Amino acid sequence: MKYFLTYLLTIISFSVFAQQNKLTGKLLDNSQNEPLAYATIAILEPGTENIVTSGITDSDGNFSINVENGQYDIKFEYISYEPKIIKNISITSNKNLGDIKLKFAQNQLDEVNVVAETTQVEVRLDKKIYNVGKDLTTSGGTVSDALGNVPSVTVDIDGAISLRGNENVRILINGKPSSIAGFGDQDVFQQLPADAIESVEVITSPSARYDAEGTAGIINIILKREKTLGFNGSFRGTLGEPKNSGVFADLNLRTDNFNVFTSIGYTERNRPGNANFDTRYTETDSLNFDRIIEDRDYDRNDKNFNLNAGVEYFINDMSSITASFFTRTGDDRDITTNTNKRFANGLENSRTIRIEEELDDDERYQYALNYVKRFDKDNRDHKLTADFQYSKSDQSQATTIDENQTNPVDSLVAFQDNLETEKRDSYLIQADYVRPMGNAQFEFGFRGDYSDQTQSFLVQKQNLTTNELVVDEFVSSDFDFQQNVTAIYTQYGDKIGKFSYLLGLRYENSQLKGKTTPLVPENFDRNFDFDKNFDNLFPTVNLVYEIGEDENISLGYNRRINRPRSWFLNPFPSQSSRVNVFQGNPDLDPSFADAFDLGYLKRWKKITLTSSVYYQKETDAFERVERDTGRRTEEDNIIIIENIPINLATEERFGAEFGLLYNPVKWLRTNLSFNYFRFESNGSFEGKEYGATNESYFGRFSSNVILPGKIQWQTNAFYRGPRENAQTETDPIASMDIAFSKDFLKNENLTLSLSIRDLFNSRKRDQFTVSQTFTRDSSFQWRERQFTATVIYRFNRKKERNTRSRGDSDFDGGEGGF
Repeated sequence: MKYFLTYLLTIISFSVFAQQNKLTGKLLDNSQNEPLAYATIAILEPGTENIVTSGITDSDGNFSINVENGQYDIKFEYISYEPKIIKNISITSNKNLGDIKLKFAQNQLDEVNVVAETTQVEVRLDKKIYNVGKDLTTSGGTVSDALGNVPSVTVDIDGAISLRGNENVRILINGKPSSIAGFGDQDVFQQLPADAIESVEVITSPSARYDAEGTAGIINIILKREKTLGFNGSFRGTLGEPKNSGVFADLNLRTDNFNVFTSIGYTERNRPGNANFDTRYTETDSLNFDRIIEDRDYDRNDKNFNLNAGVEYFINDMSSITASFFTRTGDDRDITTNTNKRFANGLENSRTIRIEEELDDDERYQYALNYVKRFDKDNRDHKLTADFQYSKSDQSQATTIDENQTNPVDSLVAFQDNLETEKRDSYLIQADYVRPMGNAQFEFGFRGDYSDQTQSFLVQKQNLTTNELVVDEFVSSDFDFQQNVTAIYTQYGDKIGKFSYLLGLRYENSQLKGKTTPLVPENFDRNFDFDKNFDNLFPTVNLVYEIGEDENISLGYNRRINRPRSWFLNPFPSQSSRVNVFQGNPDLDPSFADAFDLGYLKRWKKITLTSSVYYQKETDAFERVERDTGRRTEEDNIIIIENIPINLATEERFGAEFGLLYNPVKWLRTNLSFNYFRFESNGSFEGKEYGATNESYFGRFSSNVILPGKIQWQTNAFYRGPRENAQTETDPIASMDIAFSKDFLKNENLTLSLSIRDLFNSRKRDQFTVSQTFTRDSSFQWRERQFTATVIYRFNRKKERNTRSRGDSDFDGGEGGF
């Protein structure tokens, strides 16, 4: 013990009396002499990557770091710039290094051209990276809100996410499929906080390292993670109307040997909405009415807890291991009040009120291990990464439907009690090896993604004669679904002069296996079980030619697959409505797409232009069609309409998009994007042709203005043109979000912001549907206008800017995830 105390006192004495010197200087861009804000400076032991201390530049590019007497290497790093090392500097007194200049990493294979920091976007060989962490309008909002502000991405009224107008998009978290992303259930993005996102990668021409799932491409969400040495963090609170309250904490402790991180948050939200459906029946045999007007009011109340925690241990300067844990619990209560008015010959002959109450209990867990081994101190991209991930979700949904007639007499029409449970276990195993060779780079890897999902559905209806609850034997069932995907890939890229290429080939074996167990099997004359196995090759080609330092042309080709989700295959219908049901199709097969993308980028001093034209041909494309089931409700003889997915023959998509980022002065940044697309589909189902031609477009404008008093004012405007598919025409939608933000305290440690989403309360979907037996006008507003106030306090952490600092960790997933 006395030796330990002697050692401890020696260390303390050394620390107290060691000579501290100031190392100062300024970091600048090599071509424009603009300051590089919040870049990283690492003081290293000579000839090693061992960090003695570190610091970051301020908003003007200046740095000041306390350094003890000694001999050091000094490393300067900034995102998308070539790192610079000054070796063997002797520091025995205060030292000013003057101006240090970094240049763009033009010779890096995966960063052929990069847009400057103020543009908030980086363009790489196979993706675009949008730094959304500074978006004021989504502060206090959800992941869906943040994605809705990303160019090329749209979020529908009911939360469906599309890329270039195509909903078949693969969504990853830190480069991997995750229970955080809901295993394809996009509803979860309306619960997770947007403030957890650092950036969004839009990958329209994925290379072979990525999963081939998603014919539209991939959206990769990168979560925030601090890399600054020491203990730091932030606390955040939100209040909103309708109710949007939450408290969050992001904490990080990093030393030379480990990095401990955690993000924790709790939210309570109320999301009111409304809808109207006007259905006119063209065939009225056996009906005593020819029209139904349905008005819905949605009262959704969500309580959610999120925790993401982990530790990264640096085994040495060449390898590290990270263990992380994520959990999300949700306790939601949704009440839908549905008023139905039935008409015959223009006169109302009956009216009912249906109240649907849904209680949703959702628990998700994820455990992950990541190992990184680097083989070359001088080229840290030569590495092996290995990942293991286990995810589990357990969800139960209890729904009661209570429908009463109020005209012509008061009476009970129907009472229904539904219980739906879903459990899922998923395992992910992957390894990825990267070997740089000069300007060239070789990669190969393996990935296994195996999941087992069980759904149980019990429907009980009240017998109006006996008042007893009776199980519906034709609907209640169990559905077991397994999806196993095993993949290997290899790719090789090189840069020859101004020409860069990345060629890859991916092999995937897909197994889709389903077993359906009806409550009373003898009621059915067919077997719904399936076991499908597919072996497929997916080639990828990405080419870039640099016309100049600030101008290039790119061409990409990739082949993709769209595997049907479990709810598209479950043959038993959802019962959220007695007369409108969704039913899966066990005969549904995967669809395949070949996609081409031709892009052009040009960067001037204050303007950046990105543009592309694209073409995609998909075979066996999915289409959802509505049809008369031939059944009627027992209580009031209403036609039951069924919505079912089918494989159409082909679908061809043509499109073009461009983005214009203009930063004329320091106090103004603007971003304009526009996307036009057209698709043509053909195919038939049950003797009816469902081919259609659809032409639509959407545009987005964003501006960020610094007002007097350093108040930031951000405006986001969105417009989507009309759309049309085989049965439905959709009217255009326009909306606007605004936000204001102000920093307080000496080091801008406190930030207060106010945002208004959907300023004019105009985010509504109006549609007109035509089928063989009915026509329908509808209007749907998923969520009404939202006011939100947010306060953020940071300690030992600089205010987040529109940039990401580089670090040794592979947590961002941008390089290692398939």
